[in-house]
Amino acid sequence: MIKAEIITIGDEILIGQIVDTNSAWMAKELNKIGIAVYQITSVSDQREHIIQALDNAKKNVDIILITGGLGPTKDDITKKVLAEYFNTKLVQNEQVLKDVQDFITGRRVPMNALNVLQAEVPENCEVIRNHYGTAPGMWFESDNKIIISMPGVPYEMKGIMEKYIIPKFVQRFKTQHIIHKTLLVHGVPESQLATNLSEWEDALPKSIKLAYLPSPGLIRLRFTTYTENLDAGNEMINQEIEKLYQLIPDNISGYEEENIEGLIGNVLREKELTLSTAESCTGGYIASQITSVSGSSDYFIGSVVAYHNDIKVNILDVPSTMLEKYGAVSREVVEEMAKGCIKKFRTSYAIATSGIAGPTGGTTEKPVGTVWIAVASEKNVVSQMFVFGKEREINIKKSSSTALNMLLNMIYAEKK
Repeated sequence: MIKAEIITIGDEILIGQIVDTNSAWMAKELNKIGIAVYQITSVSDQREHIIQALDNAKKNVDIILITGGLGPTKDDITKKVLAEYFNTKLVQNEQVLKDVQDFITGRRVPMNALNVLQAEVPENCEVIRNHYGTAPGMWFESDNKIIISMPGVPYEMKGIMEKYIIPKFVQRFKTQHIIHKTLLVHGVPESQLATNLSEWEDALPKSIKLAYLPSPGLIRLRFTTYTENLDAGNEMINQEIEKLYQLIPDNISGYEEENIEGLIGNVLREKELTLSTAESCTGGYIASQITSVSGSSDYFIGSVVAYHNDIKVNILDVPSTMLEKYGAVSREVVEEMAKGCIKKFRTSYAIATSGIAGPTGGTTEKPVGTVWIAVASEKNVVSQMFVFGKEREINIKKSSSTALNMLLNMIYAEKK
């Protein structure tokens, strides 16, 4: 198996100023071509730290991919450290200089001395042209290891990987297939799910690795296998997934690449059905998830963020006497919100939420995290109370994912 390590360089990552999205993207792309990522390391803009990371990586992997630290300013030291590491000097590369000149002048700004320095590269590297910025990539080979340095700017790194590095890896290496399939499971806590699936999990083929990946309101079950035969590997995983559909049929939302928003959209579009939302504690988060799907205007009509009781009464026609008697966070009110939403928007389905997201506002009877969710169709309404926890952001996300799952279950039930 060909193994790789990804090293990201930059103090901005270590202090949390930016999120390292490069590593996640590279890992996914490497897996697609059968290269396993052994480790991801982030280091500071310090010579000793970079050298130590390179030395450690060379002990464990065949390929080292580096991003960051290739800018023109003094704090960008990666290129100098690599020249030292590979016992060479920096020289000006005429092709890179022309690329830099074309890039800079194409933006109608003058060249300066720092731009010219971008054309300097270690003498013994293979230069990888960068058509998306000024810092070139650099390919080194030493002790049967491949070390590649790329810019940290995501679209520049991706351009170099897609145009040059991935095709070269595919041509050079004969690798196993790495298959990942992820099921989306809802409506059951992780510990309970693991208990329910214990016997099935114990009987899994040894070549399949199973991982539980919990998130608010949802658990991802990821299957992984390494195989020479792609069809046989997929068939083996599919057989186990079929068994899961027999064991927990009501808790499976679909596959990760078919996220629940997309699944809902597909079935609504197929049946020419429509959806609206009436959100209190989720503040429009559900509508945001639904509209994250391209083409959602085909079935999503609109939303009311009914945060204040006046909106519940005046827009959604919730009786004020009901609010006084039961409170906003109640079965009665959330069901009226859902039914009022269907009438207001004239949709086939509606979702409504009302709860105490926190961290303040809770009572003994209704602690922080108490949420009522209702889903309604033109002929039915279903509601349920949940107590999610004390963290506001998590409560909002759990409420949203749970509401979407409740809606999907209702749609499937009414399709039968």
